[in-house]
Amino acid sequence: MGFRGTITDAADFDPTADAETLFNAMKGFGSDKDAILDLVTSRSNRQRQEVIAAYKCSFGKDLIEDLKYELTGKFERLIVSLMRTPAYHDAKEIHDAVKGVGTSERCLIEILASRNNRQMNEMVAAYKDAYGRDMEEDIIADTSGHFKKMLVVLLQGTRDESGVVDADLVQQDAQDLYAAGEEQWGTDEAKFIMILGNRSVTHLCMVFDAFEKVAEMSIEDTIKRELSGDFERLMLAVVQCIRSVPMFFAKRLYKAMKGLGTADNTLIRIMICRSEIDILDIRECFRLLYEKSLFNMITDDTSGDYKRTLLNLCGGDDDIAGEFFPEAAQIAYKMWEMSAMTKVQLRPTVRPASSFDPAADAQALRKAMKGFGTDEDAIIDIVAQRSNAQRQEIRRTFKSLLGRDLMKDLKSELSKNLERLIIGLMLTPAEFDAKMMRKAIEGAGTDEHALIEILVTRSNEEILAMNAAYQHAYKKSLEEAINSDTSGHFCRILVSLVQELADACNAESDDMVMKFMSILCTRSFPHLRKVFQEFVRYSNKDIEQIIKKEMSGDVKNAFYAIVRSVKNQPSYFADRLYKAMKGLGTDDRALIRIMVSRSEADLFNIRKEFKETHDVSLHEFIKGDTSGDYRKTLLLLCGGED
Repeated sequence: MGFRGTITDAADFDPTADAETLFNAMKGFGSDKDAILDLVTSRSNRQRQEVIAAYKCSFGKDLIEDLKYELTGKFERLIVSLMRTPAYHDAKEIHDAVKGVGTSERCLIEILASRNNRQMNEMVAAYKDAYGRDMEEDIIADTSGHFKKMLVVLLQGTRDESGVVDADLVQQDAQDLYAAGEEQWGTDEAKFIMILGNRSVTHLCMVFDAFEKVAEMSIEDTIKRELSGDFERLMLAVVQCIRSVPMFFAKRLYKAMKGLGTADNTLIRIMICRSEIDILDIRECFRLLYEKSLFNMITDDTSGDYKRTLLNLCGGDDDIAGEFFPEAAQIAYKMWEMSAMTKVQLRPTVRPASSFDPAADAQALRKAMKGFGTDEDAIIDIVAQRSNAQRQEIRRTFKSLLGRDLMKDLKSELSKNLERLIIGLMLTPAEFDAKMMRKAIEGAGTDEHALIEILVTRSNEEILAMNAAYQHAYKKSLEEAINSDTSGHFCRILVSLVQELADACNAESDDMVMKFMSILCTRSFPHLRKVFQEFVRYSNKDIEQIIKKEMSGDVKNAFYAIVRSVKNQPSYFADRLYKAMKGLGTDDRALIRIMVSRSEADLFNIRKEFKETHDVSLHEFIKGDTSGDYRKTLLLLCGGED
């Protein structure tokens, strides 16, 4: 692939004149930052090295030292880093990562997973030259276990780059990886290290496809299941870089800027190291993955001269619904293909309790609520550690044994969010969904996000059961309730999701929303994955971009939720949980709804997606955002730290 950077050699380049411009910009009181940043970001790295040499010849001074003296903060870090050669910049980043207080594993992972052999070898030589030390020895001294072994393998810079693929070896490697992970108790990490650390990119892309056929799951899902900690993160980064380096960096950039605070070191490192290689592809991938262009994200997240410099490196704003570059179109197509092929094994966090005794549980719950005060711990330990079917048995036994209504007792003894959560767990899934729909519809203002989330992610059977439960509890059909509370196209989308197979959509209509509705609300998820995949090939656009550009409001949110769910439902829920807790205040209703409804379906998968997307575990997030018995119950449902 050709040059995909934004920074190129400047025409009519005169290093002596540039040196003089920089000297004048720093002369006297204060410095002309505009002149500095405009000059530095409009020269290639090779030209900047000539300017450094010319500066020394003309003025007998070290340009980098002068820049450090004149500039401050993040702007200084960025400009000074731009003046170093790529190899010396990487060497300094690795040195800072291993020599500071505590190791920055994420920096090690990012650099060593993404560099090619030439870059790796030049970086090792630059490290030796700059610090008089051996990079490998420093990394070994600072890391451990399989993580250390894989870093050392990558550091050798000996990955096969011949481009020759042996079809038999592809099959053999796929089988070996399957045998090393999925097929046995425990994992043969050495096999993962050997194959992922040495084979060529082309070869490994074919291995991943072959592996998926054998294992019926992606190599990423296997790594998440079999490995853990920094080793898991490193192997996932290697796989991402094999599949698409620009996609890997788009994700890293997003994580560096989203949420509170910015990981400026990561932002600076990536913007500099990719500005002359593939930043255009990274911009495309960024737009494909997230709801905004890289340019806009940097604009919102940074300020001053620092921002101006980063935007110069970024090079331009990508209109939100332009067509894909060929690279991004291929990636989008591949993403849908993977989504279509992979059979993700959904894993719950709450399972039936062994040696279950409903009578003993009923007695224990009664004891916890009898007399003065309530034993919340006893209630939580029983309710959060039984399956829903077991909780229903406890409800029945409580009635037949003690002649009391367990739900009423719980409501009178508990309060606020803990009560809402425990009652939610005691209802059947259909009763719970019906109640959540009722809550979303009744009162002032409709909670459209809740309506969308429930209706888009439930199966036909679940929607039928919810309909029946709604009719039973509230004496009117869910469809009537939605009709009276929502309007226009949004109402029609919801109603067509409620009709378990919506024949009512008029596919003949010229109205785009109606056409979308007739497809998105009636076809199976596997069918839709194929449709979206072919849509990329046919139109060179991504379905998500079309929805964002052509639609608005609740209609846009509903269609977008359908597409996100089709692509990766656990990831959609992870995103909803993040939004429920981030920022000031917590959307407890959304938090309870998702934790209760997914705990016996796919909460384990949601946890993994949460960690991957947000770089923090769901457990940690809940812990920081809730308190008391409510928090304790949520953490039991969450089921683990990650």
